[in-house]
Amino acid sequence: MNRLATTVTKLKDVLVLEPRVFGDARGHFVESWNARAFREATGLDVAFVQDNESRSRGGVLRGLHYQLTQPQGKLVRVARGRVFDACVDLRRSSPTFGAWDGIELSEENRRQLWIPAGLAHGYLVLSASADVLYKTTEFYAPADERTIAWNDAGLQIAWPLEPGQEPSVSARDAAGVPFSQASFFE
Repeated sequence: MNRLATTVTKLKDVLVLEPRVFGDARGHFVESWNARAFREATGLDVAFVQDNESRSRGGVLRGLHYQLTQPQGKLVRVARGRVFDACVDLRRSSPTFGAWDGIELSEENRRQLWIPAGLAHGYLVLSASADVLYKTTEFYAPADERTIAWNDAGLQIAWPLEPGQEPSVSARDAAGVPFSQASFFE
């Protein structure tokens, strides 16, 4: 039996992964990463070089980030709380170039999101706080990072914000460029 259920999204190569959860009255056990199970479920053989963890309070929006010359594939999950995770396809050769998709990741649903290199990524914290963990296929290179405006009118990402709610964003994210001015991948 496959240890990892896989669902395709509307974006090419972006996958939702659901690991099996083993639970009883004492609690639960989840194998959050297994290279063999990932390869069997996705057909991909990836090498992760860095693990990242971010804690954010409710209403924080981080993104939309990507690295141009050192693009990162990311396997994202939430250990505590809930987020709406969104990604945008920046690969000109992709049939879903310029499209976005989003999914809720939470400690309850234990879903993981595989985002291949060539996409921008961001998330909005929906709970009082959230711990987001992600593995990357390339090292973080601050000088290589780019940011697309989270609220770009052309993308029309349906962030689940309350009417009149403005998310809390960093100065860097507030200065993100419109999608039309972004650098893309071939």
